[in-house]
Amino acid sequence: MGVQENVHKPLDRLAEALSAEMEAVNALIRDRMSSEHAPRIPEVTAHLIEAGGKRLRPMLTLAAARIIGYGGPYHIHLAATVEFIHTATLLHDDVVDESRQRRGRPTANLLWDNKSSVLVGDYLFARSFQLMVEPGNLRTLEILSNAAATIAEGEVLQLTAAQDLRTDEGVYLKVVRGKTAALFSAATEVGGVIAGASPDQVRALFDYGDALGISFQIVDDLLDYGGATETIGKNVGDDFRERKLTLPVIKAVAKASPEERAFWSRVIESGDQRDGDLDHALSLLARHGAMEAARADALRWSATAKAALTRLPPHPIRDMLADMADFVVRRVA
Repeated sequence: MGVQENVHKPLDRLAEALSAEMEAVNALIRDRMSSEHAPRIPEVTAHLIEAGGKRLRPMLTLAAARIIGYGGPYHIHLAATVEFIHTATLLHDDVVDESRQRRGRPTANLLWDNKSSVLVGDYLFARSFQLMVEPGNLRTLEILSNAAATIAEGEVLQLTAAQDLRTDEGVYLKVVRGKTAALFSAATEVGGVIAGASPDQVRALFDYGDALGISFQIVDDLLDYGGATETIGKNVGDDFRERKLTLPVIKAVAKASPEERAFWSRVIESGDQRDGDLDHALSLLARHGAMEAARADALRWSATAKAALTRLPPHPIRDMLADMADFVVRRVA
């Protein structure tokens, strides 16, 4: 238990430092997720939003604004926008992936139905656009609207690439930058923009969010093949069962013998999965050092994130963001 508490301390410290702003963000989220005419909207949204997520992405927006010295109110709106976009994508993702568990709880599509999840996700996207307009800043509107489009593009790319053994690490990086890192980098970037950061500072904030998001996703991919269900909030092996060609598998396929490639083709491309296949997949990942290589990539991206922070003004929150980059990879380091 002590180890797990230590792992979560960087995120808890950041949450404590930003507690007042996060209370305002949460209040705004609760207000804007209400619906006078469709009670299912707050029911479905509350199930996911109140499931115990740490709200890392909106905290990144608040942190970026704080580092630059922002004194206005609109970083709250932008942080809530980021959370609404994130929640909408989760609702849609669970339908696409036919997931049954999210953050250790049944998914909304399982408790209600696919139609409710998709339509409530659409509602949250609409709410996010209402929120992002309110600061009256064209640049933040451009960043967040572009991020929403990039996320959708990344998800569509994943549909075609995730079950194709020809997918290489370059394509994987495009998918990850779309479906995960785009919202991290947008979250940090808009925090700097609304605070009046210099172009160099805004670029540093973008670079931090981009690298942190990539590292975050690689770690998520690794945990799917080696994390505890209660730790990762989903079932171990879900990516395998959903036939997702994630980074560890891509690395193993690149070194596969003809016999091994035939196995990967059967279980990933054809979807013909049998008893014992997950264990065999794990043995192939171990044989080719795929997990260790992916872990090294995650560590490199974490280091890139920390390097970007050195281009920002010294600030206690900046140090917490550096700790956050370490925290993301500590789960697999």
